[in-house]
Amino acid sequence: MKLAKNIQTTAKNTLLKEADAIRQISEFIDDSFEVIVSLILELKGRVVITGIGKSAIVANKIVATLNSTGTPSLFMHAADAIHGDLGMVQPNDVVICISKSGNTPEIKVLIPLIKRTGAKLIALVSNLDSDLAKQADHVLNATIDKEADPNNLAPTTSTTVHMALGDALAVCLLECRGFTSKDFAKYHPGGSLGKQLYLKVEDIYPKNELPIVKQTDLVKESILEISKKRLGATAVVDNNGKLTGIFTDGDIRRMIERDMSFEHRTVGEVMTKNPKTIEKGEFAIRAMNQMREHSINHLVVLDHAENIVGFIHIQDLINEGII
Repeated sequence: MKLAKNIQTTAKNTLLKEADAIRQISEFIDDSFEVIVSLILELKGRVVITGIGKSAIVANKIVATLNSTGTPSLFMHAADAIHGDLGMVQPNDVVICISKSGNTPEIKVLIPLIKRTGAKLIALVSNLDSDLAKQADHVLNATIDKEADPNNLAPTTSTTVHMALGDALAVCLLECRGFTSKDFAKYHPGGSLGKQLYLKVEDIYPKNELPIVKQTDLVKESILEISKKRLGATAVVDNNGKLTGIFTDGDIRRMIERDMSFEHRTVGEVMTKNPKTIEKGEFAIRAMNQMREHSINHLVVLDHAENIVGFIHIQDLINEGII
């Protein structure tokens, strides 16, 4: 138990140290940060992010975040840059160089080469006295007191802070651009996230048949309609074709539990009144939220005039990867 307690304490202390470091760098956000955001917003080229070791991994993450939020970005490994990859940097680009010390050999060699291209150099660095910080056109201050590990050696707090600054930069850029969820969906068309942002009910319900019965129809006829259309439910309408209820497998089970006769009973007597509906132009994610909120498996789909046009089943959302 003592060992388990020490492990938990170490984990909590690590998280608290890194959280404190992020709070500390928030105090470094000033007018110079705004200048960097404005520089990138007005950029005619791309953002090229470079680093070596753990900084290269952080650079890759920031590149991915910027690309997905509307800022064209490229990753350039610092070691590869001095062996040919520097050719990707153009005069209209901005290069963000990530480094804790700012004095690693590869970075020191790379700095004058970047400046020679005509691109602006931004240092995301934890050492303001480094060659990188002194020679950069702009600096993102990522100064930390110490790493989270007890030896103050493993890149832990520093990489967390670097990544957090990258996120802060990306969020500022997307807000300045008025980047919306629709824009986000354009860059994330695959997977459940993308589908939550663009997939609508009208993209799904036409795949299903439309079971409908009148409220004066017998229960037996309604059961046949449910069985035929294989959705586990049927919409119930009045003589004018307007929705008055829904009759489901669950309603049938409840009739059996109550030992109710099916023989001469109409579906209007046993249907569920005021069924949950959704407009066909709504996003599929809203359909999912409605089903979860009311613990149901079906929604009746209506058009703008509140006419019944279809059914959407929870299995449809599962098949689409929404859930």
